[in-house]
Amino acid sequence: MTRKIIPIVNAGSDEVGLYEATKKVYPRTVRGTFARWRWAMVFLTQLFFYGLPWVEWGGRQMVLFDLAARRFYIFGLVLYPQDLIYLSGLLVISALSLFLFTAVAGRLWCGYACPQTVYTEIFMWVEHKIEGNRTARMRLDAEPMSLEKLVKKWFKHIVWIGIALWTGFTFVGYFTPIRELGMAFLQTQMGSWEVFWVFFYGFATYGNAGFMREQVCKYMCPYARFQSAMFDRDTLIVTYDPRRGEPRAPRRKGPDPRTMALGDCIDCGLCVQVCPTGIDIRQGLQYECIGCGLCVDACDTVMQKMAYPPRLIRYDTQNGMEAGWSRRQLLRRVLRPRVLVYTTILAVLVIGLLASLVVRAPFKVDVVRDRASLARIAEGGRLENVYRLQIMNATEQPRHYRIAAVGLDGLSVSPDEPVTVDAAGSRWVAVRLQVPYGAVPAGSHTMHFRIRDEDGGTQVSEKAAFLVPR
Repeated sequence: MTRKIIPIVNAGSDEVGLYEATKKVYPRTVRGTFARWRWAMVFLTQLFFYGLPWVEWGGRQMVLFDLAARRFYIFGLVLYPQDLIYLSGLLVISALSLFLFTAVAGRLWCGYACPQTVYTEIFMWVEHKIEGNRTARMRLDAEPMSLEKLVKKWFKHIVWIGIALWTGFTFVGYFTPIRELGMAFLQTQMGSWEVFWVFFYGFATYGNAGFMREQVCKYMCPYARFQSAMFDRDTLIVTYDPRRGEPRAPRRKGPDPRTMALGDCIDCGLCVQVCPTGIDIRQGLQYECIGCGLCVDACDTVMQKMAYPPRLIRYDTQNGMEAGWSRRQLLRRVLRPRVLVYTTILAVLVIGLLASLVVRAPFKVDVVRDRASLARIAEGGRLENVYRLQIMNATEQPRHYRIAAVGLDGLSVSPDEPVTVDAAGSRWVAVRLQVPYGAVPAGSHTMHFRIRDEDGGTQVSEKAAFLVPR
């Protein structure tokens, strides 16, 4: 890969600045173990992303973040804004998982499951099918405009735009029921915000995966910058063995490289050509490396053709490379203190989150005092406080709830008949609490609402204050 250095001379100054012009990367197609793993992750992640909104659970969409109704449906769970702690726990678990995977084997997320990686792989596959292999694409870009070039370019971009818009439509389908969204699209009745987010997410996918590609990984993604804080000398990384590969030089198959005072690297450049970010792994560990392992596949293919031992480029650690450790010795170093700490904390959080979901009450109650009337004298000479209770049913069946109150002598509740709340619904109920006038001294008195699910037997208690005027 040639490097183009462009000088810039500032007017009125002797200072000369240099920068390297951005060059388009043309990744070469390669086959091998890591390439198959990458495509397996593409299929797995996109099957999950595109397919999940269409799967139903109990007559409704399995995963739906209904922001308008302020309800999140995740499989059999119905979560409300009050359940934000579960989302926070999930985000913490995701962050710690990233730290753990990075400490063990570097940028696995970047190389195999990151959306930027996945969609770039899909877009490059389309480009390869329409424009040809790496050489054909480079030749096509270098040619002047012709009918063939125009047709191929336009066809490629039409397919890209179709994939991007379908991706944006699916993304919005996680927040608006996707079947209703599809009917609204066919009837040209989609809401303005839905249209905006479909095109916004589609445009981001089209631009990032079709044009920016490795620039996102190298310059925009913050993970590339702080990953070194999670690496140590026992982290598995894609690395080149210079002691075995150097000095490198082209040659024919046959002679033993040791007889020519050469290393095993034949300087073919395939490891650079297959790299999605366009780096040369032979220059050592670089923050631009996303750990995809495609250079390993390319190098192993060349080693096989040359009848040399494989793994000139391989997953290894810095300590393992210097000491010549075996694979068993490398794996033994995986269970080091940093990894054990991450694993322990992650296990505790996962167990705690699952346990809290298991013991979680199937309904929630919010108590709001009626500020229009803090206390008043009702019929019969009884002192009355009025409250509004929001009962949120987090189950998939209609439920009946009975409201009671304790904590004061002679306390009565109205209404005292069961309250019905629809499946995965909520209902505001006006509740009046009364005590005999003069039975309770003046001031604020603590009492508790007790709401019992008559169908499931679960009971929730919520504290409130009963006001007695002076």
